[in-house]
Amino acid sequence: MDVNQPKQEHLLALKVMRLTKPTLFTNIPVTCEERDLPGNLFNQLMKDDPSTVKGAEALMLGGMLTLPQNFGNIFLGETFSSYISVHNDSNQVVKDILVKADLQTSSQRLNLSASTAAVAELKPDCCIDDVIHHEVKEIGTHILVCAVSYTTQTGEKMYFRKFFKFQVLKPLDVKTKFYNAESDLSSVTDEVFLEAQIQNITTSPMFMEKVSLEPSIMYNVAELNTVDSSGESESTFGSRTYLQPMDTRQYLYCLKPKQEFAEKAGVIKGVTVIGKLDIVWKTNLGERGRLQTSQLQRMAPGYGDVRLSLETIPDTVNLEEPFDITCKITNCSERTMDLVLEMCNTTSIHWCGVSGRQLGKLHPSSSLRLALTLLSSVQGLQSVSGLRLTDTFLKRTYEYDDIAQVCVVSSKVKQEG
Repeated sequence: MDVNQPKQEHLLALKVMRLTKPTLFTNIPVTCEERDLPGNLFNQLMKDDPSTVKGAEALMLGGMLTLPQNFGNIFLGETFSSYISVHNDSNQVVKDILVKADLQTSSQRLNLSASTAAVAELKPDCCIDDVIHHEVKEIGTHILVCAVSYTTQTGEKMYFRKFFKFQVLKPLDVKTKFYNAESDLSSVTDEVFLEAQIQNITTSPMFMEKVSLEPSIMYNVAELNTVDSSGESESTFGSRTYLQPMDTRQYLYCLKPKQEFAEKAGVIKGVTVIGKLDIVWKTNLGERGRLQTSQLQRMAPGYGDVRLSLETIPDTVNLEEPFDITCKITNCSERTMDLVLEMCNTTSIHWCGVSGRQLGKLHPSSSLRLALTLLSSVQGLQSVSGLRLTDTFLKRTYEYDDIAQVCVVSSKVKQEG
């Protein structure tokens, strides 16, 4: 084979163009006062410029649209659209034309062609057009591979490919924080607050159409991003939910375990799946983007083998007068426990009743409620402490201090109030 033989020219030409929305034309206004040397010349030139807005010629924003001048940026979550055209540049009829478009990412290769059937023939100066769409779900390097195969009049099979490489950028920086708001009231047990910080790391403003949390099967969610004003719910960010470049916005959600899961102490131990964020935005001329985070996980607070919580306790009590509280004891282990309750006095809190009493056997994930009586000998904000639970099987003692706080006042002060 002669290595110097010239490469054979193809009969077909392939053109690929990315389809994007146009942008508003901008110009730089140049003006001066009438008493300056140019007089009214600059102002008149701006008024005669067809791209300026009539009556507002000094604004940079024009009244015309500009077609894309380059490939532009592609961001994660947007839809990549491309126009593919195969034109017959020759004077021959070409047969069995097959156009294939694949998108190669770092992890997979996707076929984007709308049809896999070959076109029977293509006459001179005719073309085959196709528009492909793909929602971008990976960042990093992407390669659009366009392959064309056809047969000439002499029966020779021809084939060629073109590669178009582009980068997919990250549009948003999303950070999450979890706050465990364990409450002593059974009606709001094990609340989890999720703070989502969303930052626009692109170079253009975004209209945040929706930021929602899709909870897992274990939780119900309440959005805390609105305020009631005159009987209507308004966004805490105002009526214009635009996010400027490099600006950050915080969204807050409250999650509560569903009743069937909240009653089972062992279910929400360890790592639990909270849900995922669904973010929808619009950019230039309404171009839409959407991102869904992976499943968000948090480490549920550990309660050990036995959990003790308060269900009822008064806010304010009288000095040296007994008051009642209700405790809930839950077996969070996988074994049956035989518990003994001890009540230890502190310098300010004194328990009333018999210490060292048997509570009986408590099966896994089971609970029992206790009504206890105590009094305080010191005024002010006092911490309820001194409860001890001992498992007679393992001879292990669990200590519970600073369970709650109560305000202790003189009986005279409470009567005057």
